[in-house]
Amino acid sequence: MPPTAGTGGERVFLQLGPPPEEPNQFNHPGAPTSYPEEVRARLAADAEQIIARYPHPKSAILSLLHLVQAEDSYLTPAGLAFCAEQLDLTNAQVAAVASFYSMYRRAPTGEYLVGVCTNTLCAVMGGDAILDALKDHLGVDDEGTTADGAITLQHVECNAACDYAPVMMVNWEFFDQQTPESARQLVDALRSEETVVPTRGQPVCGFRQTSRFLAGFPDERPDEGQGGPGAATLAGLHEARNRLMAAPPPSATATEDRRWHT
Repeated sequence: MPPTAGTGGERVFLQLGPPPEEPNQFNHPGAPTSYPEEVRARLAADAEQIIARYPHPKSAILSLLHLVQAEDSYLTPAGLAFCAEQLDLTNAQVAAVASFYSMYRRAPTGEYLVGVCTNTLCAVMGGDAILDALKDHLGVDDEGTTADGAITLQHVECNAACDYAPVMMVNWEFFDQQTPESARQLVDALRSEETVVPTRGQPVCGFRQTSRFLAGFPDERPDEGQGGPGAATLAGLHEARNRLMAAPPPSATATEDRRWHT
């Protein structure tokens, strides 16, 4: 890469694409390339239920990808081929869709996928320190997984929860306003198989079970009402009301838009 303007001539290298620790393809060493007949039959019965929900079978592709991820804990050649067969697609077409979404894993995943947001606001509020503390505390391997396979640790992109930064997720459930110490306590509770309740959402379950819920199968976990917006989310709205601020009427907005476009 040539020197970047304004840096005094020194070279600046940018890491593009997926994180360096993430495989570039859905071909992790040892991944199954086909399923035993009994597994295929079980998955086919589930796939039939999923596909029946859609007016066009190919619309079921994301749900089917979650189904095979529930089977293997990540997407494998066997899983991609199964989805392709069910939907009359090629393996390449299925992989092209799967590679677009970060929720589909490319390497074996632990019982709990722990993600630490390190985007701008979470990083400023301590996300990087949390991620570093967990790496040291858990002693994860190059793929982010602990030796006992209980936890896979990764940094995650923005989860649209900046008002509660720094935020962690465990199997896609939110844990708000974390610190290195609270993060260590959280993963210790997970490894001890304690019941862990997120800041928002339902009690945490295993990664494979979570993937099955995302495929569209019933989720019987209790909902204790911790959903919905909290004080931090609504702070701006309350301040606007206190200041008697309001959006302009539609007619005024339309007039302004016309002025700028003429």
